[in-house]
Amino acid sequence: MIPLSARPLGNTGIQVSPLGLGTVKIGRDQGLKYPNRFKLPSDREIRALFEEARTLGINFIDTAPAYGTSEEKIGKLLPDRQEWIIGTKVGEEFNAGESHFDFSGAHTRESVERSLRRLKTDYLDLVLIHSDGNDLDILDNTDCLESLMRLKEEGLIRAVGMSTKTVEGGKRALELSDIAMVTYNSSHTEESPVIDLARRTGKAIIVKKALNSGHIAREPGGNELALEFVLSKAGISSVIVGTINPVHLRSNAHAAANCQAESASNPAPG
Repeated sequence: MIPLSARPLGNTGIQVSPLGLGTVKIGRDQGLKYPNRFKLPSDREIRALFEEARTLGINFIDTAPAYGTSEEKIGKLLPDRQEWIIGTKVGEEFNAGESHFDFSGAHTRESVERSLRRLKTDYLDLVLIHSDGNDLDILDNTDCLESLMRLKEEGLIRAVGMSTKTVEGGKRALELSDIAMVTYNSSHTEESPVIDLARRTGKAIIVKKALNSGHIAREPGGNELALEFVLSKAGISSVIVGTINPVHLRSNAHAAANCQAESASNPAPG
């Protein structure tokens, strides 16, 4: 397999692989909607997963404070920080088996500074607001995004945006920031207008739940078809898929590479 080639993350100047590695499963095994139970991997298994990802051409890793010990594990085990694009989030915390949210400016700064310590880095490539579903209220009536913009000006963050849950929120996030992370798969295309807007305006789209939280994997060839469906949609920079299984990682990368090859042989009209 030819390693994945990076593509622009909108107009941020950042280059990301079309397949990103989601890391919730390396740090949290409670309160998730995956169809199968799993146990948290060992440090050795996590390190091997990161090494496999880089061999496949994956350079983008996605985490969040709400992912349990994920940030700490990445900071401890990720090799060659400079070779990776690291994205994390603010707003959601997960403690004692439950999520709670805080979108205040003070908490936003505190969360970013804590992520920098946990990830053992002096900058974050991107930080997204981890929405509770009230996208517009968060963007319009809290100082969360303003605080992120200030941290960006200070050089601690390269790009900012929001992991949204509504079409209106996705559009507003693109209007006010660099990136919208949206849900998009063959059974959920309602947020397609957000992707189309990003394509027209040069903003970035990252897709979550392309495999419908693992439920698509139950269908024959489901993962491969799902990734090809998403990556064939113009305007998408990267798809985040969470896995701790190296076999699944290779299969997902193979599907993304096939889509990459098809795009190269059939370029969009200019």
